Amino acid sequence: MLPRTPATLAVAFCALVSACASAPQPALVGVSPPPAAVPGAPERPAWMARSDENARVMVAVDAQFEPEGASRIGIEEADERAADLGPDFRARHVAALRDAIHRLDERKKGESDPLVLGDIAIMQREADLAARDIETRDRTMVACWDVARIVFSGVHVLLDDRIPAARRAHAVERLKRYVGQAPGSTPLVELAKADVTAHLAKPSLMPCARLDVEKSLSTAATLREGTAKLFAKYGVTGADDALKALGQQLDAYDDFLKTTVLPKVRDGFALPPDVYALRLERVGVDVPPADLARMAHDEFTSIQGEMTKIAAVIAQQRHLPSADYRDVIRELKKEQITGDAILPHFEQRLGQIEEIIRRQNLVTLPARPARIRLGTAAESAQQPAPHMDAPRLVGNTGEQGEFVLPLGITAPTGSKEGESSRAQDLKYDDFTYAAASWTLTSHEVRPGHELQFDSMVERGTSLARAYYAFNSVNVEGWGLYSEAIMLPFMPPEGQLVSLQFRLQRAARAFLDPELQQGKWTFDSARDFLEKEVVLSHAFATAEVERYTFRMPGQATSYFYGFTKLRALRSEVEQKMGPKFDARAFHDAILDQGLLPPDLMRAAVLKKLSLQG
Repeated sequence: MLPRTPATLAVAFCALVSACASAPQPALVGVSPPPAAVPGAPERPAWMARSDENARVMVAVDAQFEPEGASRIGIEEADERAADLGPDFRARHVAALRDAIHRLDERKKGESDPLVLGDIAIMQREADLAARDIETRDRTMVACWDVARIVFSGVHVLLDDRIPAARRAHAVERLKRYVGQAPGSTPLVELAKADVTAHLAKPSLMPCARLDVEKSLSTAATLREGTAKLFAKYGVTGADDALKALGQQLDAYDDFLKTTVLPKVRDGFALPPDVYALRLERVGVDVPPADLARMAHDEFTSIQGEMTKIAAVIAQQRHLPSADYRDVIRELKKEQITGDAILPHFEQRLGQIEEIIRRQNLVTLPARPARIRLGTAAESAQQPAPHMDAPRLVGNTGEQGEFVLPLGITAPTGSKEGESSRAQDLKYDDFTYAAASWTLTSHEVRPGHELQFDSMVERGTSLARAYYAFNSVNVEGWGLYSEAIMLPFMPPEGQLVSLQFRLQRAARAFLDPELQQGKWTFDSARDFLEKEVVLSHAFATAEVERYTFRMPGQATSYFYGFTKLRALRSEVEQKMGPKFDARAFHDAILDQGLLPPDLMRAAVLKKLSLQG
């Protein structure tokens, strides 16, 4: 999966920052989305150039109100800016989004190319969704700010191996803005406290969830330490005073959460129905929650049947005492890879997968090698699962995505009161064993996310399709589909665990909405994932946190996006018959960027000359 970062690449830095706005900050002159400049990249078609010119309208809004997300995709003019919760920031952000919709309407006049017009529609839809999301949450819920996470994410965007030194230097200015040491800035902590306090004064608003606040408190120290380590790692000077101030301010914010927010939290986690419905819409799910859950329940049962058959084969080959898929997976998990052996193992697994892709003619691979690295403690606190850190999409000169592997993964300390803190309960055993590396590498690297995002950079696509069309259905659907096309070529152990992860995605698609409906409790959902999906206690806990307060709705997108791509493949296979070419089909998908499923279907059918 992609990390939960500013906009999870794009889907919403506002998932962390609700709806960021700006106090006085550096002026942005001539903000524009320059085309990628990757050596050997094909010349960009004229329609892409016109579309990117239109995208300036949206880029300017993002650079002003979501500068961390803008930096992540490569908008360098935003690098010195910082998320700010200044006066009337929500109203000003919504007004800017509505104005962008109007200005894009003006861009339609005289434009006849359906590709350009389609991109305008994509951007207008995203602007409308973002505006409605801001307004809906503001009228229904108390804002719950995780300031340490915001700061770490905003700094990490700039302090990264793939970022040129000249851009890294801007991290100091961004940090100074976070702590109020830059001219015209106010400490983010003070702005967050004022916003929360103002919301708490409105009895009609739903308060923060206890789980959310306690999780913020439990990870704050790790994220604070990780921020300081980033400046030290890259030798960026001038941040010492700001880092000292940050520590003091975050201590004060922790006290505020404990004394002011925690006494007023809600023990439940269900969102207002309007908010949850918008969450689903923003991630790309366009069916009612009840229909999605029904589909997922059926798929869950079907996958269990497949797993039962493969588990029996493995049990016979290994002379295991039980052929139950749950017991077989537990046996496989005992083959953990640790320490210095983890990175070489995944690199070797990637080589095996690439050889299969070439031999089976599944998709076109680039000549350059993929990048895999080990994560840091702070990255693991922010995202404890293996994930793809995508490359910038604007002005890219050869930077690649990176598959990030957390090491020695444990859940953050500071669990909620009454929860066991035994070491075995905090340890993840779900990712670092041989059988799991097949499906993880397929999903995150090749043919999954790394190929998906780097293809957009290398083959070229419009900014609208690479960024503003981004949602979890079209991104994570490809990741899960990538696992599925590799599954037939995996050994039985890899097939079983690949199906286990597919089972998990089906479970997400009914647990997430049914938790909102009160059909599950936190503990019953976690117990189900531990028992039926065979997740570790730590991973099952993180999953339910994700459904209940971290990213409600988002986890449903894997399953739904996969079903859409699977249906598209069936349609193309039916139309082409024996002429079906898997590589041509997959290349056609990657050529389109991140189109929503309906637009992806039309584009792929056109590309393959199958319209009508």
